[in-house]
Amino acid sequence: MFKRIVKCLGLHSFAHKEEGSVSIEALIMMPVVFWVYAAMFTIFQTYQEYTVNQQAAYTIGDMISRETLPLDGDYLDGVQELLDYMTNSKTQSTVRVSSLQYNAAAKRFYLHWSRARGSAQPVTDADVSAWTDRLPIMPDGEYIVVTETWTQYTPPFNIGLGQPDIKNFIFTRARYAPRVLYTGS
Repeated sequence: MFKRIVKCLGLHSFAHKEEGSVSIEALIMMPVVFWVYAAMFTIFQTYQEYTVNQQAAYTIGDMISRETLPLDGDYLDGVQELLDYMTNSKTQSTVRVSSLQYNAAAKRFYLHWSRARGSAQPVTDADVSAWTDRLPIMPDGEYIVVTETWTQYTPPFNIGLGQPDIKNFIFTRARYAPRVLYTGS
């Protein structure tokens, strides 16, 4: 039955013809080639953006861990500006810095202080209790600084990635002091 339909429509002779033009084939294939190129470029740019954001978060976490004087609001405003500069962010980024103390008897961290810039709220003890699997086990009474960053990325081409939020969760132990302090309200 299928052969009869092909024969009636004259597709049989069309399917066996081998003459044609390369320009027609190129016209058919160029949109596919362009889409594949745009998709590869967008995926590469997205991975590069994730890498740059992670490097910025580690830099900020390391910078905070080296502070021997108490941090203040102006310092955290500068941290947010630094993140925007390092990531070349088109939208306002978010930074949250928290100081936590480990309690070996309870096998968990407790909040020492937390401050945020951007759209995030400071961390609470309830939030910290959920981070048990994300933080290392430390000696009793030791402090750790958790730096969280968020930026939104807009890919150069719309290939279905949307506008992903790039989030980083970095923890660092204070380097030159027993803990990082915060002063101010």
